[in-house]
Amino acid sequence: MNVTDPISDMLTRIRNAIISGHPNVAMPSSKIKAEIARIMQEEGYISDFDLVDGKVSGSKILRIQLKYVGERRERQPVITGLERVSRPGRRIYSGKQEIPYVLSGMGISIISTSKGVMTGQRARQLGVGGEVLCKVW
Repeated sequence: MNVTDPISDMLTRIRNAIISGHPNVAMPSSKIKAEIARIMQEEGYISDFDLVDGKVSGSKILRIQLKYVGERRERQPVITGLERVSRPGRRIYSGKQEIPYVLSGMGISIISTSKGVMTGQRARQLGVGGEVLCKVW
């Protein structure tokens, strides 16, 4: 199946898995999806991620272990919200001065810059802007 916006598809799969209470979620992999998963793991929003070989097509599959807090019956997901900012129909670019804060610093924005994919805070430190991919809180 051909998806026109793979990052939005990734975020939707994560959102649906969290709503259903699944421990993990799998999706077709790409370099940018793996970088987004790496950032989410570094920031503590997911437990782990790994790339495995697909059984049918031979392509890579990205598996993400979701993170929950609390006991089994009362567990709450660490990720409370995901939002796609830039999309294929409307790209959103931000200069180093206009990088958005998410919930006054309680969440992260993930930005694709000329120096790679990074959080908004790291982009501010390096003094670079770029395309705002998504927000996580």
